[in-house]
Amino acid sequence: MQAALEPRVRCLVADTLGVGIDELAPDVSLTDELAADSLDLAELAARLEAELGLVVPERVVAHLRTYGDLVRAAIAAAPERGATLACIDTPVPIRARLVSPHGELLHAELLTPYVAETIVDQALRAGRGARLEITVAEDASDVQLAHVRTEFAWLAEQGPVVAIARAQRSESRRPSAAA
Repeated sequence: MQAALEPRVRCLVADTLGVGIDELAPDVSLTDELAADSLDLAELAARLEAELGLVVPERVVAHLRTYGDLVRAAIAAAPERGATLACIDTPVPIRARLVSPHGELLHAELLTPYVAETIVDQALRAGRGARLEITVAEDASDVQLAHVRTEFAWLAEQGPVVAIARAQRSESRRPSAAA
C-alpha cells in the first residue's frame, strides 16, 4: 500500500508547501526545513481528505514532525487499514497497558476500531518515553496476533515504545503434574 500511496502524498505535499518533490525525504522536518506552520499542516490534512479520501485525525496532525511521519499517518488512515480491522471474524480480546511519566492507563476489552483509536490517541498524548504493552488473549489465533501487531506497528515510530505479545497461560490454570 505504501508504494502506491506515497507518490500521491509526495505530489500533494510538494504542491501544498511549494517545494520540490526531491526535497521530500522521510527525515526532512516539515516545520524546520520546509517552513510549514500549523495552517499548512491543517491544509495538508484537508487536501489528504479531499483529494485522496484519507482522514488523518487532528490529534495525529498535531504530532507530525517529518515528511515520513506524514506518509505513515496517510498510510494509517487508508481505508484498507480500517477494512482489515473490520474483517477479523471476531474482535480480538486485548489488554493494553500504557505507562508514562504521567501515570498508567489500563484497557481490557475487545479490539474494535474505536478502542484502537482510543489507545492510539492516549499513546500519542503520552509521547516519547511512554511504553504501550498490548497483550492478546492466549487463545488468539496467529492471524489475530499479526493483525494487532500491524495495527499498532506505526505507533512506535511516533514516540511510544510498543510491545505486543500473546498472554501466557497462568500457573493457576495449568494442570498440575501431580494430578
